[in-house]
Amino acid sequence: MGIAAWRGVFPAATTQFAEDFSVDHAATARVVDNLVTDGVHGIVAMGTVGENNSLKADEKRATLRTIVDAVAGRVPVITGVSELTTDLAVAYARDTAEIGADGLMLLPAMVYVPQEHELEAHIRAVAAASHLPIMLYNNPPAYRVSISIDLLKRLSDVETLVCIKESAPDPRRITDIINACGDRYTVFAGLDDVALEELLLGAKGWVSGLTNAFPKESIALWEAFEAGDLDAARVIYRWFMPLLHLDAEHDLVQSIKLAEAVMERGSERVRMPRMALQGERRAQVAAMVERARDTRPLLLKDTVIAH
Repeated sequence: MGIAAWRGVFPAATTQFAEDFSVDHAATARVVDNLVTDGVHGIVAMGTVGENNSLKADEKRATLRTIVDAVAGRVPVITGVSELTTDLAVAYARDTAEIGADGLMLLPAMVYVPQEHELEAHIRAVAAASHLPIMLYNNPPAYRVSISIDLLKRLSDVETLVCIKESAPDPRRITDIINACGDRYTVFAGLDDVALEELLLGAKGWVSGLTNAFPKESIALWEAFEAGDLDAARVIYRWFMPLLHLDAEHDLVQSIKLAEAVMERGSERVRMPRMALQGERRAQVAAMVERARDTRPLLLKDTVIAH
């Protein structure tokens, strides 16, 4: 599917693990199929929430194939490209088209914090390795480097760089990107608790973590925004916000997987060094999810009613 289909709510899907912490392909396929059935507009495979960096090279390729097969062409599948070195990122990018991905979500090389010229070289090298369209992933709090506006302008000659997922916590970046680059890049909101603000400022979609637990409410938020019904959008957003804040915490993966488990949509198992939430933190997050479940807005065809 082309870039024209990159619009709407794209959950960053979880990778499911069996009791022995091997990849549970059947469970991963169920999670993804359920999201698509619920109406999401695309799937991001093996991003941060999908524990990309906890997977071996062969597991990444096998997991991508599982997700592509489960989606079966119904929505675009964008796969995370998150590697320690540029060579590894290039190798994975080359394999993804044959497996059936529709696009790449490209992260900076992990661990090493690059200077801007190094980040640019990394992006250009990966882009040259694949004909697939690419969503750049800007997340300065997590990866300690920012894709600057000047770098975005320089990269505009790379035709396959078509989108940027903006996860800086400052929504002013959306306006700065659009002012500097016009419509050269499709912009996606990438941080759950500023999603509505960024949509209002011009983002065309939302890569979401908590959609994994509450897909219908996420889609209702998007549809209310699209329809210009900001009153309904605010009702959903205010109800959702306590959970959306979890997407900005260091334990977002464990929290999102626990939310999936509470909502009976997946397992809370994660791979070390992450460990499932324990003690007071687990009780806190579980209570937040249960409260959201029990107070969710009533979603009707033409209106949204607060609980």
